[in-house]
Amino acid sequence: MSIIQQLDQIAINVKSHRLLKRLLKENPTLEELMRNSRNETEALIGVRNWVMEELRQKPEAYQFYRQNGKHMSVDQLDWPDFAAIRILDYIDYAGHEYKDLNLHGELAVSNPIKMIWLAVNFGTGGAKPFFFEDMLELFRQYRGEQELQIPSRNQIEEWMERFPSGLDPRIVKLREENRDRIIRVIIKQLDEGMVKSDRFQFTADWSGEQKYLQVLDWWDDPRFHLKFAVRTPELLNEMLGNSLDPDTMKILYDAYQAGIPFFVNPYYLSLLHVRVPYFAIGADLAIRDYIVYSRQLVNEFGHISAWEKEDIVRPGEPNAAGWLLPSYHNVHRRYPEVAILIPDTAGRTCGGLCTSCQRMFDFQNGNLNFDLEKLKPSEGWNEKLKQLMDYFENDSQLRDILITGGDALMSSDQALEHLFDAVYAMAKRKREANKKRKEGEKYAEIVRVRLGTRLPIYLPQRITPKLVAILADFKRRASEVGVQQFVVQTHFESPMEVTPEARGSIEKLLSAGWTITNQLVFTAAASRRGHASKLRQVLNDIGVLSYYTFTVKGYMENNHSFAVNARAVQEEKEEKIVGRIPEKYYDVIRNFPLEAENMLQKINQLREKENLPFLASDRNVLNLPGVGKSMTFRVIGITRYGRRILQFDYDSTRKHSPIIHKMGKVIIIESKSIKEYLDQLESMGEEVSEYESLYGYSIGETEGRIPIYEYPAYDFKLTPEMTNLELG
Repeated sequence: MSIIQQLDQIAINVKSHRLLKRLLKENPTLEELMRNSRNETEALIGVRNWVMEELRQKPEAYQFYRQNGKHMSVDQLDWPDFAAIRILDYIDYAGHEYKDLNLHGELAVSNPIKMIWLAVNFGTGGAKPFFFEDMLELFRQYRGEQELQIPSRNQIEEWMERFPSGLDPRIVKLREENRDRIIRVIIKQLDEGMVKSDRFQFTADWSGEQKYLQVLDWWDDPRFHLKFAVRTPELLNEMLGNSLDPDTMKILYDAYQAGIPFFVNPYYLSLLHVRVPYFAIGADLAIRDYIVYSRQLVNEFGHISAWEKEDIVRPGEPNAAGWLLPSYHNVHRRYPEVAILIPDTAGRTCGGLCTSCQRMFDFQNGNLNFDLEKLKPSEGWNEKLKQLMDYFENDSQLRDILITGGDALMSSDQALEHLFDAVYAMAKRKREANKKRKEGEKYAEIVRVRLGTRLPIYLPQRITPKLVAILADFKRRASEVGVQQFVVQTHFESPMEVTPEARGSIEKLLSAGWTITNQLVFTAAASRRGHASKLRQVLNDIGVLSYYTFTVKGYMENNHSFAVNARAVQEEKEEKIVGRIPEKYYDVIRNFPLEAENMLQKINQLREKENLPFLASDRNVLNLPGVGKSMTFRVIGITRYGRRILQFDYDSTRKHSPIIHKMGKVIIIESKSIKEYLDQLESMGEEVSEYESLYGYSIGETEGRIPIYEYPAYDFKLTPEMTNLELG
């Protein structure tokens, strides 16, 4: 007997029985089909005929189903159509088996009609209550019992008001209290000799007040925060006023024993509430979840599978996207036009470790760490950097270099200058070489340079006048060799992270002439109604454009942080929509980066002109574990546990490696059911009724790219040849 056959014999529990009874009572046709079917095949055929008869009466919806959504928009579908298509997809993919990497490769089989048939006739099938909750909502949507109600702008703004920003004077005052508490702990560390430092030390006869004033002065020094970063659970709790409960501390101790790094600098830790204000209850949850590890992460650490398949590189072999790379650790590549560069500098680390970090796999394997001394450039780095620049120079399609890590700005000023000099020289050589190439044979020239950093949030003290001068000088020089777009790509997760210090760091970066864009990771805490919209608004208020809103990737290690993809679609359709930029302004915003110094003024002018609460310039997407980003999917299955199985297509709006034609569609099994996600929101104080339409978003469609993020056009004809590509 196979494992699947064994699971089919498992009895459903009492709650599942009650939900099943309600499902049948609400759907007498379904009950008749289930009871009259002699086997699962007859049940599948019966339900298919029933739903297909209805769908054929709606030509557009029927065509969407038959053509798998090609050349059609989901906006052409009525709300019940989503349910009809999902039921038919469930039947079309019935019995398909998938490796569930949330469960380390165990087989997951989707056959929901069979699950219902077994439950009705034998009380078996092993389907959990989360499964039946999803089925109840599915058939309610199919019957047209629930209408899709798009929230009004007033409602959306009411949700946004639940989340104050870190610029609120009341929040600023609380953070000062937090800072002073942390300073007292640091004074104690120095007095007791727990931390040794030549740079940060007291004179023997200093009073307590003198010590406090000295540490307050050090607070503006980024080196201070790195030196006194929290590296143990005990110190984390002490700096938080011993406010963490025993269950949380047990998880943190287990995390420490498992080898998960702790690294939280004093500034960022001061953003967490200890004394929770009545006007901001739960406002810091998105920050707290970035610091405090979950039980799931602790249990999975050491067994985490790499999500980014294209980041797995073997010497001499192409990565999953087909690209040959010059180095295992230094260059990551998915697309023809852009590659990531991770330098062998302190840029391989960060100002803190985010719990849902996309590179947790590399921390697990030791490729990334917080040993700041060992991460200084070695003698061999200069030679390796030349080889890496040769790769960019001699590639026919690369035009965009994204310097990240880790965190690009964790590199020292000297290391950054050295890196910028190499990028400038490479861009210049690539441009000169093109003069010898014929039309139609010319290589892409470097037109965009990006820095990936979270330091404006984690450690805004790092954005010094000297760093700004380095950035401005590089922009001036690189502009002379064809680089047109200079972007600091940062990662604000919460409006509460937009502090006076963070705002000051953004003002400095803008003054250097660099455009600043934001990537939000759509964690469960960040996915609450109005949270992402409020963040977009607050970022616009300081001159930052939203770029991507990413579904949390990874497997069971990120279960706590994961918000279901249906919520990403719901947020796009029901909340972000109030900030949609009219297409008549596309040519205007295309030129925003040309005057990045005036970005705040330009954003405000457009918002005021169209009465927009924010500019919805980002796209809600998932980084697929193969090639590229997308939110184009259909829910084609569901496990016994109610976890949805999504089939993704690639983003058709951008250029990919040709390998996608061989790879086919991408299957994603979510790590939690929608009911589990809603229960988690409820535990955060959310009203679940505000998410009523969530179950119905079973089809996603990738948004179009705003022109501000498009590459500049060349005035010559580019070669169609793709170098450094091996498709096998």
